[in-house]
Amino acid sequence: MSKFISVGKILNFHGIKGEARVGFSKGQEDFILSLDKVFVQKNNEYLPLNLTQARLHKNFALMKFEGIDSVNEIMEYKGCVLFVEEDTIREKLEEDEFLIDELVGLSVFDTDDKKLGFVVGVSNNGANDLLSVKTNSKKICLVPFVKAIVVSVSIKDKKVVINNLEGLLE
Repeated sequence: MSKFISVGKILNFHGIKGEARVGFSKGQEDFILSLDKVFVQKNNEYLPLNLTQARLHKNFALMKFEGIDSVNEIMEYKGCVLFVEEDTIREKLEEDEFLIDELVGLSVFDTDDKKLGFVVGVSNNGANDLLSVKTNSKKICLVPFVKAIVVSVSIKDKKVVINNLEGLLE
């Protein structure tokens, strides 16, 4: 069975021809415009919606779906979360990009291979992603997910190596 990952939400209609105004995460403009099919969850089932057009308007995506040609038809989907299959996201990831659920739970080590803690979450401060690391002393510290600090990530070895700069993890 496919695993589905949310990528946006139908917030409202746009115009009278069945276009949807879709909210999505900042920085994902190229990804959202590259999609040709999304899924909505109704009655515990994922139903496919084929895109015929997608464009950006202000801070939203405007999406037109095959077979939905009026305000009344798109209103049926208002408030629905849009999903894509995990494989769709994986094939569009760059070499140094990861899914959040892949990072959560990974052990964090310094460059001397000393275990410092583990990743409990990922967030974004507007400038870059941040790893929430629970240290051996049970404190939660935020580590900027930038190449100068995060030396390597190995999903296979369940390991993140960081340059533990003075004051980063206390």
